Amino acid sequence: MDNNKRPQTIHLSEDELLTKLPGQVGRVSLNYQFYPGEDLYSDGAIEDEILGIVKEASRVEYPAIIEERKSWPILYHLSPLRGNIVDWLPVKDSDKVLEIGAGCGAITEKLSEKAGKVTCVDLSAKRSLINAYRNQDRDNIEIYVGNFSDIEPVLDTDYDYACLIGVFEYGQAYIHTQTPYEDFLKIMQKHIKNNGRIVIAIENKFGLKYWAGCKEDHTGVYFDGLEGYPEGGNARTFTRAGLEKIFKACGVEEYSFYYPYPDYKFPTTIFSDKRLPNQGELIDNMRNFDRDRMVLFNEKYVFDGIIRDNLFDLFSNSYMVVLGAAPQVSYVKYSNDRAREYELRTEIADTKDGRAVRKLPMNEEADAHVARMARSYELLKKRYEGSGLSINPCRLAEDGRCVEFPFEKGVTLEELLDQCLEKDDLQEFYRLFDLYFELISYGEQQPVADYDLIFANILVEGGRWTVIDYEWTVERQVPSSEIAFRAIYCYILEEEKRNKINLDLILNKLGISQSQAEDYQEKEGQFQKQVTGKRKAMGELRALMGTYAVDPKMLMEQQLKKILDQRIQVYFDRGSGFTEADSVYIPDVYLSENVLEAEIPVDGNVRNLRIDPADRSCMVKIESLTFNGEAIPYQKKLVETNGKIVRKGCYLFATQDPNILIRISQLSMQGENTLKIRMEVAPVSEAMAAEMACAVKKLF
Repeated sequence: MDNNKRPQTIHLSEDELLTKLPGQVGRVSLNYQFYPGEDLYSDGAIEDEILGIVKEASRVEYPAIIEERKSWPILYHLSPLRGNIVDWLPVKDSDKVLEIGAGCGAITEKLSEKAGKVTCVDLSAKRSLINAYRNQDRDNIEIYVGNFSDIEPVLDTDYDYACLIGVFEYGQAYIHTQTPYEDFLKIMQKHIKNNGRIVIAIENKFGLKYWAGCKEDHTGVYFDGLEGYPEGGNARTFTRAGLEKIFKACGVEEYSFYYPYPDYKFPTTIFSDKRLPNQGELIDNMRNFDRDRMVLFNEKYVFDGIIRDNLFDLFSNSYMVVLGAAPQVSYVKYSNDRAREYELRTEIADTKDGRAVRKLPMNEEADAHVARMARSYELLKKRYEGSGLSINPCRLAEDGRCVEFPFEKGVTLEELLDQCLEKDDLQEFYRLFDLYFELISYGEQQPVADYDLIFANILVEGGRWTVIDYEWTVERQVPSSEIAFRAIYCYILEEEKRNKINLDLILNKLGISQSQAEDYQEKEGQFQKQVTGKRKAMGELRALMGTYAVDPKMLMEQQLKKILDQRIQVYFDRGSGFTEADSVYIPDVYLSENVLEAEIPVDGNVRNLRIDPADRSCMVKIESLTFNGEAIPYQKKLVETNGKIVRKGCYLFATQDPNILIRISQLSMQGENTLKIRMEVAPVSEAMAAEMACAVKKLF
């Protein structure tokens, strides 16, 4: 369900219902039996634009359209990454799936690819049409349009899966009871088999992104969920403990938590309690595609501390919960933001023979890329035999569409190098790097190389070094210095703290000149274009959409400067001259950008008073100056400044310490006295003030 809906009622007549709402789109069935004749929620004209896209364009064209349109709703509804959240589930082609809040069909598309039948429920006729047109080639989708509470009684009770992706948080909008979320879940339990599963994907109320400065996804208000939604609204998110409390109230005993990262909307990795993230692994945290955000701290570093203290389940940005038997898969990593022939899914699964790592193609075009890994293993095994560098074995499945590797234990070389930098142990860092270079250089003359031998792809367990990923093996000779340069280059680019490495020393160790380094950098750019198919990364899409990440620390400094600029300092001379000890700051004196007004109490002991209107060079025009209601004449014996007189009451200060002295002793004093001043202050650059001062001197 779209979390950025804006209320906009769309009314349709009976004739329009018949003409605009077809009961069949391609092979998809739409049921309007419970449709009230109006869409209560809509994103407006953008939905017509999306409908036009799915009518005219094929799925493979969506990424290019997303880049061209630069629109958050188009990205949200059409990105292929949306389906990642359910792609890994063990849905079989004989399974029946119920999807609540199907919206524009991003999740439906993936479910219908896997299941035997998908039944969708959605309140919006327009979005249901979008769903139908984008999936019109599928014959296993039926869409019910209307309110869930009206449709629910006619739904089957034998679904294998019921999916609530971005929907559970709206439970109180569906169910109008004292315990809407518990009652919503109990209703869903009635519609699955005894061994069926309910799948919930939802934002974490305490997700780290909210602490770091992202607005709450549903309300667009900073810290709204953290503060318990003080302004109300239809949506409610929960912590893990909050969800577990609901499950317990519904008698749910078997469930498993998963942690989509960066969030459930565009997940690229899904962790679980069996495979939590490692330190240094969570680096893609700038999630503000639809709204501007603040950046209160570096989330990567905070996540590292959270992971170290075993608190990740509390601060994960999103949750995915499978109610029922836990799937075998405990970890998933997606690489489907690439060219189609390289799109794949990597997963860790529990099998009868123990834990295993699998790589699967995301489409038929990627079959060859996955199958090629089995040959790469044989070639690399032969090259590195006797070197001390092990290659993790690879087995190709019988259908040729999956490769499987044993699950290796150990710490990545990347983590070991990071630990060296944290301890400032550069000697050990360079020792590990030298050993790495020695190992990968073995058999360099052979016509085979793993181009992606980066530090994260090597596991170290005791004295054993194992290459766990060799997806980008090439059957040609590649200088080991080039591979090692690429590894260190990628390593430094990913993390600012790694800049303490002496890159010149590394280049010297590798025997690489500056011109060679530039050549290798250019090759890296070409390699990335090959892998991505020139598709833009999510970070680039965020930039295209024009959302901003604002540093509040910088804003605070600017605000503080503004506060300091918008005050004046007043000194009192009681016979001993002006001193800092006998001075006060008067804040909030500005009436507008340049005009200030102040009332200054003056006791009978004050002989002279000095006003410092700014702490920089400026022009000052005194609009009024009174003492006890009487105007003070602009005479030198009464008013004196360290500026140049431009004309009566107007002064140019070519100094960083401008001041206006008023001789109070020359004025008529009372028991209680008030000096009132109104003036216009215009900052002038120091250089310009000096030039203007010279001009004033020549003129007068």
